[in-house]
Order: sequence, then structure tokens, then C-alpha cells
Amino acid sequence: MSRVWVFRILTVLYLIAVAVLCFSNFSHMSEMPRTVFGLPADKVVHFVMFLPFPVLSYFSFDVRKAGPVPAMLLLVCMFALGCLLAWGTELIQSRIPYRSMDPADFKADRIGLICGSLVSFFILLLKHKKNNA
Repeated sequence: MSRVWVFRILTVLYLIAVAVLCFSNFSHMSEMPRTVFGLPADKVVHFVMFLPFPVLSYFSFDVRKAGPVPAMLLLVCMFALGCLLAWGTELIQSRIPYRSMDPADFKADRIGLICGSLVSFFILLLKHKKNNA
């Protein structure tokens, strides 16, 4: 199985996990801590939940032979797609009786997407530097 297919499978599993986390009813579970390292725990969860999306989705495409410009365009598209996914989850949550829409959650999602995109960007830079060395 190629590396690209492994990342595609991981991306699908990741998207299923995000859907479960975003749309399940967790009211029957015990109370979670309100803060993590002084930050609201809910926002930390949203940050961590969307951090892997750009990396997984970016490597779901065969970018090894692509030049830096197409690879960067793909990375920008994956970030935009991640923002649409994050906004869509918030919109759907606003329509579920046991969930609510919180614009601050979307902000935490975007920060996670930005950090994940930066990780992908640095991997792209290292790959480009290695290929040109």
C-alpha cells in the first residue's frame, strides 16, 4: 500500500472521529476540567481536534513530484477546506438540540488549522531543501 493511500485512510478515520466528537451527546459523561494550562478546556479540544487536518489531508495527495508552487496551493486549499469543515460542524451543532454553536470554538478550530498548516509548510520546505541539495 502506498504512502498516499495510508494517509487517505487515516484522513477518513480522522473525519469520522471528528464527526463523533462534534455530534455525539456527552451529557451522560462525568464533568471534565474547565481549564487546561489556564485555557478553556473546550477550546483546547477544538484546537487539538483540527490540528491534524491540514497534515493528513495534504499528504493524502502525491506531492512528492509537485513543485513548491502547486504544493503551496494545495496547502492553502486544504486550509480553506478545513475552515469549511470547522464552520460546517458549528452550523450543524447549532441545529442539534443537545449541542450549541460557539464562534469561539470556530476560532480555536482555525488556530489549530493554522498550526497544522504551518507544520505541513515546514515539512514542504524541508522536502524542497532536501531535493535541491
